[in-house]
Amino acid sequence: MMKKQRILVSVFFALMIFSFFNICSAEDVKVEFLLFKNENDKTYDLNIVFPDGLYEYYTNKNHRILEASDFSSFVTPYIFEPVADKIWELYDNEEDFVNGVLMIVHQIDYEETEPIKYPIETMVEGKGDCDLFSLIAASVVKAGGLDVVLLYYEQQAHMNIGVNLSSKPQDAREDVCYVTYENTQYYMAECTGGNWMEGWRIGECPPNLKDVSVEVISLDKVEQGVPGQASASFSSLESSTLVLEITPQICLQNTDITIRGILSPSFGNQNVTIYASVNNSPWIEIDKVITNENGFFQLLWNNEFTGIVSFRASWPGNNEYASSLSTTKTTTVVPIIAIMLFGSILLGIIGISIALVLKKSQNEEIQPEYW
Repeated sequence: MMKKQRILVSVFFALMIFSFFNICSAEDVKVEFLLFKNENDKTYDLNIVFPDGLYEYYTNKNHRILEASDFSSFVTPYIFEPVADKIWELYDNEEDFVNGVLMIVHQIDYEETEPIKYPIETMVEGKGDCDLFSLIAASVVKAGGLDVVLLYYEQQAHMNIGVNLSSKPQDAREDVCYVTYENTQYYMAECTGGNWMEGWRIGECPPNLKDVSVEVISLDKVEQGVPGQASASFSSLESSTLVLEITPQICLQNTDITIRGILSPSFGNQNVTIYASVNNSPWIEIDKVITNENGFFQLLWNNEFTGIVSFRASWPGNNEYASSLSTTKTTTVVPIIAIMLFGSILLGIIGISIALVLKKSQNEEIQPEYW
């Protein structure tokens, strides 16, 4: 028992050391946007922080578009839920919320970009074009709980979004424009334009897009299974770090895998979400664990999968510290049937070997002797 405790203590301090070095090398990506609120004529700084590793996760993903409907797979509402929550803190109605989202994309530099990019890539790189801005806006609007679609103008090589509101926009400075799709009105929201305070508002339509053919792309293929989220605040956020370790490195199917790690700074009673990916499949949430007073967490997980199983841990952050995402750790899980098959083959080989030895022994016994 004492030996086991000493091992756990050693692992704990090893993780502390790993955590220290990761804090020094962690590179969260921070972007900043301005939001304006008419009611008090005040401007707010919205700080968005993407945890170290999340940007790289998206740059390594497939960026292929085969048909227009594939654009929806680049909409990523989950990672922008904290951003949407912060925007809702400023605005108390759907129209103002959407206009707040448009203020954000109107601040990103316009530059024609190929190939298609995920919203986090566009935000971090600080430039994009109409389709990339539309993907960001659709992600945040959907994260905010509103019904949104992509509007694709093939002849004009253009894209913006349509948003269903519970009432007609009141702040549009011209006749309100909308498209009808599946018996629902979606008000147009133009995502390009450099004047973020006086730019396009929901319901307004650029002159070259009036009375032209448009394809409505529903968000049926919206991304699922993302191992992490952004953080958002109206004040500066400090960095945090998650260190993750997995044992054993090779195991049998339906045996326990130990998932342990540490959060720095060492906050207790914090929810850490554990994700798994099997053979590069989409990430799934397998459990949530609570940190102890030293920021340490541990999970004993009975694994039913086989192959290469990858794990990541995510912490959502708080009012002072940005969210964090661990590096990926993997283990190889051998199927039970493979062990049974190997055992059968091994027994067969042993059996054949024994039979050959016995046969040879019998032949030697009956060998005639010559004088």
